[in-house]
Amino acid sequence: MIGLVLVVTLGIVGVVIADDDASATETADGGGGLRGVPEEFRKWILAADKACTDPAMVPSLLAAQLYQESKFKTSREEATSHAGAQGPAQFMPATWATWGRDADGNGEASPWDIGDAVMAQGRMMCSLLKQARNSGYPGDVRALALAGYNAGWGRVEEYGGVPPKSFAGGETYHYVQTILSTMRRFEGPGLLTVSGSGTGAAALRKAATRIGTPYAYGGGGPAGPSTGFCDGTNGYLNGRCAASSTVGYDCSSLVQYAYWPTVKLPRTADAQYGATSNRPVSRTNLSPGDLLFWAHGGSGTIYHVALYAGDGNVLHAPRTGRHVEVAPLTSAMPQGDYVGATRP
Repeated sequence: MIGLVLVVTLGIVGVVIADDDASATETADGGGGLRGVPEEFRKWILAADKACTDPAMVPSLLAAQLYQESKFKTSREEATSHAGAQGPAQFMPATWATWGRDADGNGEASPWDIGDAVMAQGRMMCSLLKQARNSGYPGDVRALALAGYNAGWGRVEEYGGVPPKSFAGGETYHYVQTILSTMRRFEGPGLLTVSGSGTGAAALRKAATRIGTPYAYGGGGPAGPSTGFCDGTNGYLNGRCAASSTVGYDCSSLVQYAYWPTVKLPRTADAQYGATSNRPVSRTNLSPGDLLFWAHGGSGTIYHVALYAGDGNVLHAPRTGRHVEVAPLTSAMPQGDYVGATRP
């Protein structure tokens, strides 16, 4: 059971975590979208996440996996398995020989050094995520990668996906399910937390958990982020279709996700404006969670929607190549394109 006390500001977030296993957690600042990990692990988890370009890699995935592997333990007595796996990321010696590096610069590559272990874990998981994405096997690429980490990619190939409960007494199956279900425990509140209650505040609070998620044109929805598509004009980056290989949101799917299921908004920005335009809000009376809209030249089809985040800022998914972010209302989109705001 985890309890949270939020200190609410914009840009600075204090989170006090109360957990039954207090030795595995500590006070965190939400930096990098990560909470509930010992400080000595934090910088390495964030570094390993940053080093991997696969969109399915997030800090909470690595944190949940480390917790499952060792509960962040580092002593030889506590972090050596019956099978001989070693260190906080539980590497077998042969696997460590492939992935281990001297990441912390102390002159030795060791599975017992936190930096070395976590960076090796990140490299291996990043490789497995890409392998899973290219495999064509059904299911979440994170689940496939985790199964490969636990049982070896050969077992994933053997079963054409995550091995079933009948394999190894269900060890790999439950390993995958446990990590995916506990990722949220380690997800930080990002760069924005929200005080108050009500539908708008709740929607903004929900959307804030997705800060840092990539923009994917046509991607995302009520269930979460997903890959998008290109339509001949949108979704391209440097001449290639980025949306089809990016797991994320576009501007309107982020808004739809934020309000669902309390308010079931339609999918596109233009349709969301049509569904809420009978409840306009002046710029001087904006409240957290209000929807803001832009159209080219201030008229015509709406092309962008954002959530008002307070203090003159918006939370939005801006465009291909960017991520969900908090930005000033005055510069989030061209000021001349601003149409107005509504309250769902």
